[in-house]
Amino acid sequence: MAAITVRNLSEATHRALKRRAAQHGRSTEAEVRIILEEAVHPKDRIKIGSELAAFGRRFGGVDLDIERDQTPPEPGTFE
Repeated sequence: MAAITVRNLSEATHRALKRRAAQHGRSTEAEVRIILEEAVHPKDRIKIGSELAAFGRRFGGVDLDIERDQTPPEPGTFE
């Protein structure tokens, strides 16, 4: 698991983080993890696959009759 160190954090910010963590019943470290997770993975982010599927549905969708090739792959040769 990766770890980071945040240097030069103001005392006011540190106090605010501790207070916020206490309000949520978590440690300061857990609160910071959640804040970072929400910052890089927002709940309302647009997911490209979902958007493409919605776009296709708006135009009636597409029926594709595609069968997956079940042939086992050949091993690579490096000669």
